[in-house]
Amino acid sequence: MPDRYAVMGHPIAHSKSPFIHRRFAAETGEPVAYEAIHVEPGDFRTAVERFRAAGGCGLNVTIPFKEEAYALAGRRSERADRAGSVNTLWFEGTEVCGDNTDGFGLVRDLTRNLAIDIEARSVLLLGAGGAARGVVGPLLDGLPQRLVIANRTMSRAVDLARHFANQGPVSAVALGALAAEPFDMVVNATAASLAGDLPPLPPGTLRTGGVAYDTAYAAQPTPFVRWGEAQGAAVATDGLGMLVEQAAEAFRIWRRMEPRTRSVIDALRAHLAS
Repeated sequence: MPDRYAVMGHPIAHSKSPFIHRRFAAETGEPVAYEAIHVEPGDFRTAVERFRAAGGCGLNVTIPFKEEAYALAGRRSERADRAGSVNTLWFEGTEVCGDNTDGFGLVRDLTRNLAIDIEARSVLLLGAGGAARGVVGPLLDGLPQRLVIANRTMSRAVDLARHFANQGPVSAVALGALAAEPFDMVVNATAASLAGDLPPLPPGTLRTGGVAYDTAYAAQPTPFVRWGEAQGAAVATDGLGMLVEQAAEAFRIWRRMEPRTRSVIDALRAHLAS
């Protein structure tokens, strides 16, 4: 019998994690079965316990449960503690273990797949939820000139900036109060793209020739990617590469084996296009 893994979220029907992990399993020959499980808000802990009791080995966690997963994990990685959120769970004996591979996936996609250097760039991060929490630390590790976190609710952006204040040049601003100043890179970690929306951004937010990176992904360019193209971005892309890279890191944690990602990124892009 294959070992059972899954992704939990709300919503979850759009998730391509089963496609990705089944590809990883086929490539590596690992005995892995992977599914998507829809969980209603308020039922996350119960759903995890039910999955574990049925013999489940590990979980990916997506919106809106990453902070709940952090609270549930009795043993957490340094990356998870740094982020204050968890997107990868696994079980060792009676212990629930957690890690966060989001930031790893983003930086790996930027630096390895897109050949984009973060060092000395001014970076604007949109959002202060679980997705944003997972990427702040790894972005700061890339030694940007500055990292500004913008969120609709100013207090959440301030709290997140304070959490990372001793790790690099990070500050906060209300999303509606953004000045028309150009950033070298704008990373969208809000859920706006999932609803087909665009965060309110003043003209000139992205420097011509800059990078617009949407952590969401879709078959067609997201509103944020189209915005980046209209601003004259050298690179305007969605988060499909990040999705595959963070999944590969989760697979490595679970199976102690690192799968190749380029072919899976290409296959997933083709799958979405079809």
